[in-house]
Order: sequence, then C-alpha cells, then structure tokens
Amino acid sequence: MEMVSKMVSEKPLVIFSETSCCISHTIKALFNDFGVNPTVYELDEIPRGRDIEQALLRHGCNPSVPAVFIGGEFVGGANEIMSLHLKSYLKPMLKKAGAMWV
Repeated sequence: MEMVSKMVSEKPLVIFSETSCCISHTIKALFNDFGVNPTVYELDEIPRGRDIEQALLRHGCNPSVPAVFIGGEFVGGANEIMSLHLKSYLKPMLKKAGAMWV
C-alpha cells in the first residue's frame, strides 16, 4: 500500500481504473464533465498494475476498480462517488482538494 499512498498523495484526484471496465469509464466521464482532469492509472496497462490492484483490495477497495482518491484519501468506488454526487457533496470535496476551481 506504500506505493499506492505515494501515487495518490501527489495529485488532488486519482482514479485507479481498467480500460475494459465500463463503470470506471462512467466515473472518469463524470469527473471530466465537471471539468476536472483526474490522474488516471489504468491497472491493465501500467507496470505492477496487478500488485497495485492487490494492494487496493487489501485496503478495502472491493471491487478494486474504480478506486477514487480525493486529496490523498480513499473516497470509494462507483457507488460512493455517485452517492456523494447525488447528495451534492462531491464538488465541494474536489474544490477543497484543489482538483476543481469553479
């Protein structure tokens, strides 16, 4: 998990994804619609992607993708992100983390 912690601490919004995951695509599209440019790690395309996936699973990300970190903190997967969005909590979190300015 140390490698994951380093990866998520460097950017305000980080998404761990897989290119073939339609739910991951939907979450990335949501953030793009907000005008936010997330840092996305496609686990099926990067070196040590499977190791990162295992670390995410051990951290409680189940399923392992999408896994969304805002301000270096694990927020959740698709269900949690959509719930935060519907409750109007997501944009303030992004603003606080510096991922969104407007």
